[in-house]
Amino acid sequence: MIMIEGISFTYPGNVQALRNVSLTVKDGEFVAIMGQNGAGKTTLVKHFNGLLKPSSGSVRIDGVDTTKTTIAGLSRNVGFVFQNPDHQLFSETVKQEIGFALKNFGFDEETIQKQITWALNLLSLTQYRETSPFMLSGGERKRVALASVLAWDPKILILDEPTIGQDHEQKEILHQFIVQLQTQGKTIVIVTHDVEFVAECNPRVVLMKEGRIVADGEGKEILTNLDALARSSIVLPQVAQIFTQLSALGFPKNVIDIYEAKDLLLNAWEKRQT
Repeated sequence: MIMIEGISFTYPGNVQALRNVSLTVKDGEFVAIMGQNGAGKTTLVKHFNGLLKPSSGSVRIDGVDTTKTTIAGLSRNVGFVFQNPDHQLFSETVKQEIGFALKNFGFDEETIQKQITWALNLLSLTQYRETSPFMLSGGERKRVALASVLAWDPKILILDEPTIGQDHEQKEILHQFIVQLQTQGKTIVIVTHDVEFVAECNPRVVLMKEGRIVADGEGKEILTNLDALARSSIVLPQVAQIFTQLSALGFPKNVIDIYEAKDLLLNAWEKRQT
């Protein structure tokens, strides 16, 4: 469990990034943190694995105060994939990159090779096994960074803008993998501007603005709340935009899922034909 109680954080130069933020993420939850640039999203999640320590307030991960332990102590259970993969890639080959943390955590060689192969297959990286990560495209490097974290199977997974540079197929793979992780009881927190991806996944949504949380709730509720979205500079998902207009014809407004939208439209069409 992640427990954030009244934390504030100020960068050098007296730049206050977080202002009295409290948040609890339960085991097995899937949470999307959204907001405009400078809202404090990435600063907040960097507190989850000890990369940053609060200026005031407390952060506890499974009951452990992050100010009383190290990043290394937290990292076995908290995996963090940065927005910019170049901030965490350094090995000569993709295979070595994925295997690095596994070796550091003391996995045996058979398990290391098994997990490397599994991660390469999962994220369509097998052909790049012996390639330098820095010879790959931005989207491919992003997948290598994700693979290197997924390989050691952390209990909590933090993804900062995971869909940037990914095509529709890769986004769908990511979505399905998140669903799989949820069935295993993993906790997933993503920071993202990708409102369509969030609408498709329908997690719990936390909206931030100027270092504060301005809305927190079920995705379907938050992503159709015009006032909360406007305050956070987030646009309505496309499906919600359509159904907001269709509400004048009796359709519900709070629709964000394309499959629910399809069923509602087909049912309305069938009724019209009878």
